[in-house]
Amino acid sequence: MAAICVFCASSRTLDRRWLDLAAEAGAEIARRGHTLVSGGGCVGMMGAVADGARSAGGATLGVIPQSLVDLEVADLASDELLVTGSMADRKTVMIDKSDAFLTLPGGLGTLDELFEVWTTATLAQHAKPMVLVDADGFYRPLLDWLAGLADQNFLKPAGLGLLTVVDTIPAALDALTPHLP
Repeated sequence: MAAICVFCASSRTLDRRWLDLAAEAGAEIARRGHTLVSGGGCVGMMGAVADGARSAGGATLGVIPQSLVDLEVADLASDELLVTGSMADRKTVMIDKSDAFLTLPGGLGTLDELFEVWTTATLAQHAKPMVLVDADGFYRPLLDWLAGLADQNFLKPAGLGLLTVVDTIPAALDALTPHLP
């Protein structure tokens, strides 16, 4: 059983399709016998992914900074909830506690988390697999821009190749599975 960290949006104003995608991700992680590691929130896609995992009998580990606990958005139903002193500490704990990373649609926070794990992978600070779910072409403009960076030698093609891009949740878990401990 591996610990799979999911990065995703915590907005309360998202279309239902994104919440459903997150719930599907959590449920699929649980069905395959893995533990969900999340940002420890109970709102938006973050709450949906944790609820999805629990609905399929999975274990959840939430990692949340005290400032968000104070805003009453902590996932108190988590099997384990770790409270950190800052957002930076949260990312460090999430990376340390996870065997793999799955990124769903999200905004700045999601991108911050993705780029943190991706950058540290390019620096050989970890060799944990990373998958980006490009559902409905959500990340296509970003991926095109990143390919342009590689074309201009701002990003090594090998670094670009560290991130696997798929368009469905089952494909994401299939891509991660061979690389899990």
